[in-house]
Amino acid sequence: MNSISNVPRIRTALIVGLIASFTGGCYLLESATGQLALMSKREPFTRVLDNPSTPPVLRAQLGTVTSIRDFASHELGLPDNGSYRSYADVGRPFVVWNVVAAPEFSVDAKEWCYPIVGCVAYRGYFALSKARSFAAKLRKQGLDVSVGGVAAYSTLGHFDDPILNTMVGWNDVELAAIVFHELTHQLLYLPGDASFNEAFATTVEEEGVRRWLLAQGRTEDLAEHAAQQRRYIEVIDLLRRTRSELRTLYSSGIDAPRMREGKRARFAAMRDSYGDLKTRWSGRAPFESWFEGEINNAHLASVATYYDCVPGFERELAAAGGDLNTFYRRVRQLAKLDQEARHAVVCSAPQSGYSP
Repeated sequence: MNSISNVPRIRTALIVGLIASFTGGCYLLESATGQLALMSKREPFTRVLDNPSTPPVLRAQLGTVTSIRDFASHELGLPDNGSYRSYADVGRPFVVWNVVAAPEFSVDAKEWCYPIVGCVAYRGYFALSKARSFAAKLRKQGLDVSVGGVAAYSTLGHFDDPILNTMVGWNDVELAAIVFHELTHQLLYLPGDASFNEAFATTVEEEGVRRWLLAQGRTEDLAEHAAQQRRYIEVIDLLRRTRSELRTLYSSGIDAPRMREGKRARFAAMRDSYGDLKTRWSGRAPFESWFEGEINNAHLASVATYYDCVPGFERELAAAGGDLNTFYRRVRQLAKLDQEARHAVVCSAPQSGYSP
């Protein structure tokens, strides 16, 4: 997975080092050790660029990230700190592997709750073997499980997060998207409300990429990016429809054998519909590698978190007249509401507008 254009843009926000300082357990201690090992590998961009053995591709990429990073703070109002101003080679293709699980007859993911970060619908492991071992235990419990490699990593500003070797090979638009997204988490993050957090960051990411490309006069690249985003939305709509159909099926009360058959039929229909979408597209197809593998309830649950509330945040940005500082103030006001109230604004129908 070298490019986020071909997979769902699922990232990880872990504060495992801080979590481990509050509570014990093998998982948390292993996570803390992994995080400390990652942070120990950081090198400032200047040191990497001054090293004559630095490959040209990496040298060019770090220069691009520097300009993206400056744009993020100066033009988008995102935190100006040490994050994404250093580089780390973790020596593996992914920084962590996320394990997501859901019951056999449910589209709602199992959650794990920790201090600081709150409840999240995954467990992240720095070692693939550990992720697979935990996934196997969950499968024995009869759960649908997915294990996915994650190339981008965030500690939500509690540490200065580096650019990783796992991102080498991404194009500059993909790099801009990830930097804008993760810095937005540093701007505002509500423990235990993944739908709100991820939709907010995705909205800023998309607006940031649009402004960044316009600032460079790259109208053709912007048009291509917009076309790719429309394809993403088409796939997301397909996933939403399938999830809704499965939710209805799972609450129908029919016996387990018939429910399993209905589940298989709906996932098969989803694959067929995706194939129909691909025939209308040229170039890269989003989610292509994702659809090539197994798909179950856990996969649907992991993607939904990122997109369900994005239209509501887009409405808030429009209500702010496109001014990002005003938008951020509106979102901070929303963050003061209880979860049910803020979700009624950004995760519901358009008529549920909010006036701070």
